Amino acid sequence: MRFRIKRHDGIEDEVTVREFETYEQAYDLLESIYADICCSDSDYDDRPYYDIVDSNETDSLESTS
Repeated sequence: MRFRIKRHDGIEDEVTVREFETYEQAYDLLESIYADICCSDSDYDDRPYYDIVDSNETDSLESTS
């Protein structure tokens, strides 16, 4: 199974165009992006929100659009 990272706002960027062999690889990338944000820093408005999804799931969604 392969994984992709998808933005909630649907915009593609340098993170969303990548594909990962494992969930952990995708998670590690997101962890590095958000590493400087503490839980008490509740203002995430300056950064996009991402989800890790099965690559096949995103491919099937794109083909039905």
